[in-house]
Amino acid sequence: MTRRSVIVEADGGSRGNPGPSAYGALLKDAHTGEVIAERAETIGVATNNVAEYRGLVAGLELAAEHAPEAEVEVRMDSRLVVEQMSGNWKIKHPSMRPLADQARSLTPPGTRFTWVPRAENAHADRLANEALDGLRDATATTGSPLPSGETGPKRGWGPDFGKPTTLVLVRHGVTAHTVGKLFSGGLASSNPPLNDTGREQARATGEWLAPLAGKFDALVSSPVRRTRETAEILAQFLDLEIEEEPGIAEMEFGTWDGMTFTEVHEKHPDELSAWLGDLESAPHGGESFRAVEKRVLEGRDRIVSSYAGQTVVAISHVTPIKTLVADALGAPLEAVYRMELAPASVTVISYFKGGPDGDLPMANLRLYNARPTEIFG
Repeated sequence: MTRRSVIVEADGGSRGNPGPSAYGALLKDAHTGEVIAERAETIGVATNNVAEYRGLVAGLELAAEHAPEAEVEVRMDSRLVVEQMSGNWKIKHPSMRPLADQARSLTPPGTRFTWVPRAENAHADRLANEALDGLRDATATTGSPLPSGETGPKRGWGPDFGKPTTLVLVRHGVTAHTVGKLFSGGLASSNPPLNDTGREQARATGEWLAPLAGKFDALVSSPVRRTRETAEILAQFLDLEIEEEPGIAEMEFGTWDGMTFTEVHEKHPDELSAWLGDLESAPHGGESFRAVEKRVLEGRDRIVSSYAGQTVVAISHVTPIKTLVADALGAPLEAVYRMELAPASVTVISYFKGGPDGDLPMANLRLYNARPTEIFG
């Protein structure tokens, strides 16, 4: 018996790059050309590449839902996505890696990725543009687009979810501990200050954000010294008072604080091995990743509740920010091990009311690990 074959066509676009973005995806029978399902959705502010990857993910989801046993060919006019998913090009940009990992997890064995000219990807391109123009919600349809006035199951968020609460997450600048690659925790730690480079990094990020100052409603900082000092520098550019949220402080490393990884390995080998292999394990006197996750998400919820519908600049640390990114993507907490986050970098996540669990916010990762190029290259 001949195995069924399907074709995924996907595209995404950004008006501004980054700017308002959307994707379009469809699933077709490879032999008849009949459209089995379509999906299109706005995704907030993003780049073209992010939108294209989101389109790929949506198309692979359609294949899994409607033709789980079929052979799959993916056709896209994005040379970048096709070559990266084919394993020919490396994924260099950190914001692409979680999306590529998500796409790989949905890709059936034997899937072919084919580059096609833009003219041959017009259907997916049209879907993305219709979403951007407000002509369709996120839909999964069978056979043909939904009749006017009807919508399929929501796969994300749309205008009916109201104005999002957006967190512009900034990691603090470097300290002597950062440079020395020392474990450096939160309030219970040695609490080092920014060094000269860290202050320069914070100023560069402040100057970079300054043209958008009028769009920011609040400035919230972890109470740890290095985040507070970073916030004080940014406050000069953004003309905002600083408020503190202890929930977004760095993980506590207990007896490891101020030590290098090698020193911890030599003095606490069993403890380190347990910590690396178990998200529930913690250094003596410190916190586990699970404990940090709970604390950070509770802090996030307080900020989102206090500043509903507003844009908040939040100064935090590497572990809390990566935890928020993993949560936003619906990735397991283990994903924090696979992210890099530079000092004084900017990550943006928007939260919409009305998630699948009712009052819990839905998240949209809009930007990850962005930095002023004149300072960071």
